[in-house]
Amino acid sequence: MAPATSVALIPEPVPRKRALMVDGNAHINAIISRVLRDEGLDISRAVDNQTVLSLLKDRPYDLVITGQHTDGKEDVELLRAIRDIRSHQRLIVLADETTPGDVISAIRAGAFSYFCPPYTAAGLAKMVRLAMSEPAWDDGIEVVCATPSWVRLIVRCDLPTADRLVQFLHAGSRLPEGERDDVISAFHEILLNAIEHGAHFDPSQYVEVAFVRANRMMLCRVRDPGQGFTLEEIRHTAAGSPLDLFSHLRVREQQGLRPGGFGVMLAKKRVDQVLYSERGNDVLLVKYLEQSAPALETAQGFRPSAPALSG
Repeated sequence: MAPATSVALIPEPVPRKRALMVDGNAHINAIISRVLRDEGLDISRAVDNQTVLSLLKDRPYDLVITGQHTDGKEDVELLRAIRDIRSHQRLIVLADETTPGDVISAIRAGAFSYFCPPYTAAGLAKMVRLAMSEPAWDDGIEVVCATPSWVRLIVRCDLPTADRLVQFLHAGSRLPEGERDDVISAFHEILLNAIEHGAHFDPSQYVEVAFVRANRMMLCRVRDPGQGFTLEEIRHTAAGSPLDLFSHLRVREQQGLRPGGFGVMLAKKRVDQVLYSERGNDVLLVKYLEQSAPALETAQGFRPSAPALSG
């Protein structure tokens, strides 16, 4: 009887992911192409948004990136049309012109992310990487209500969703650059605290956030689903020992706790007030603005259908 021979099984090659990008100017095309290639995606090109729809009818793509020759409103309309063909299509909006209302509409339509000038290749690459790695994404950010001066959102408690929200804030803000960076940085730190300490990185939990633009004030609210904290607990963080940034480490190490409080300290440096509810799971950030908010119809791009995310 002939001895049995073993047959080596050759694994099937993993199909490469495909991206569809809309042509823009040569400089932007080069940046996007380099980002997509670095992330290992095959690239197809479309000359305009209408061509995107035609191509998506023929085959699926893992990611669509719009071109800067269109504005935010046109790209949101494209996304809504895509939903009739590919209901879970991941799309990143790149727009030369945008309003805060366009960004809100993009969130409602299920855009993965949103960019308008100026932005960096590193920032775009980060969003492309998240888009290709996140298994569940299109229920992560929900618009509860939005007016030109008051926006409320529900945000899933995971780090990629927090990063996506921060990028939407950068695209939708109309605050001056310095004040915008202060508000978004402080908000990001408090949001991360809420996701880590309030929800323990549980993606089944959600944080409620709100942004209110008053005449000379910006207010952000973060409410997490946790049980909050006590004043005794906050004393054992960097925020509770501002004169000695590292003295709290000994106390927390003795109690078996990880270092904490640096995010709160950073937030307090960026905004004018950080206010906590009695339980500690509801936080208000207050930033006083140097200039009054203009009328809603002025050049800031506000109109009744164009709410502002962070200004």
